[in-house]
Amino acid sequence: MSVSDILLSSVIGGILIYGMVKNVDIYGTFVEGALEGAKSAVKIFPYILAVVFAINLFIHSGAEAFIVGILSPLTSMIGFPPEILSLSIVKPLSGGGSLGVFKTILDIYGPDSYIGRTASVLMGSSETIFYTVAVYFGAVGIKNARYTIKVGLIAHCASIFAALAVCKLMF
Repeated sequence: MSVSDILLSSVIGGILIYGMVKNVDIYGTFVEGALEGAKSAVKIFPYILAVVFAINLFIHSGAEAFIVGILSPLTSMIGFPPEILSLSIVKPLSGGGSLGVFKTILDIYGPDSYIGRTASVLMGSSETIFYTVAVYFGAVGIKNARYTIKVGLIAHCASIFAALAVCKLMF
């Protein structure tokens, strides 16, 4: 038995004991919470479906490869490895897609190469912006993302340049 197993069991047991001490209908409260969770899932499902559809359309239509092909010569001139360009484009769109691209980068270049390390830092310092906005904004019913996506993409660009700079200086 690991520490996390013991910790998780202790937390769950503590919650149950606390509920019994406070005379809370634990089962009824659990069912009520599960019902609210199911309502939230149904509420955000269209947003998630739209984002997943758009991401798959973007990647499988060849648009992502087309953009990488256009930007590769430009990024090479400024010292941005074209090998991580695909990761930089896919990461704000899809966590699963970016993990696939990331794995391919590590398989080809290795985790200890400049490209592998830069890809690792980029994976850890950026977010799946469009998916996150769809899930959280959809959960609370916000239909206008306003500045959120713009600021998220600016932060993503900053994380790309920070990953490049840090890996260039450190390794």
